Amino acid sequence: MMKYSAAFKAKMVQKMLGGRSAHSLAGEVGVAQPTLSKWLRDAGSLRTVKQRGPYEKAKTEGRRPDDWTAEEKLEAVLEAKRLSGSELGEFLRRRGLHEEQLRHWQETSDAAALESLRGRKATGKSAEAKRVKELERELRRKEKALAEAAALLVLRKKAEALWGDEDASMEWKADDESST
Repeated sequence: MMKYSAAFKAKMVQKMLGGRSAHSLAGEVGVAQPTLSKWLRDAGSLRTVKQRGPYEKAKTEGRRPDDWTAEEKLEAVLEAKRLSGSELGEFLRRRGLHEEQLRHWQETSDAAALESLRGRKATGKSAEAKRVKELERELRRKEKALAEAAALLVLRKKAEALWGDEDASMEWKADDESST
């Protein structure tokens, strides 16, 4: 695996941000297209809203809000939460958003977060319930085995009571046979 310097990576990211595709750049510089695309994604995730400034357009510039990725929509929702009044209005205009879109995205993200929490809770409960059922099944099996062992002991005692001590009778038969 070849290591590239941070300066080289930054230069390639700048070229891609300037409009060059990762595919065309890959052919020119000899770096695989997936590697270049990863560098671009990594650079985008490192550049937070705080680094960009409050109203600077993100990588969504020139695209309709309906074409944004879920990550971009969530980023817009989070950024808008920090604003109020005229700041929010200016933010919406600069990003090409409508307040209703932003509200819809907020509801969607809230629902997804709640669903995720429910899923974790349900998974936890079902795992616990599964373990409880497994332990109950094992307990029933052991109770049956114990009852069977107890029944065999009772039968053995009854048999000994009816026919006497089996070991003693065996010794008596052996003595009988050796004497004849």
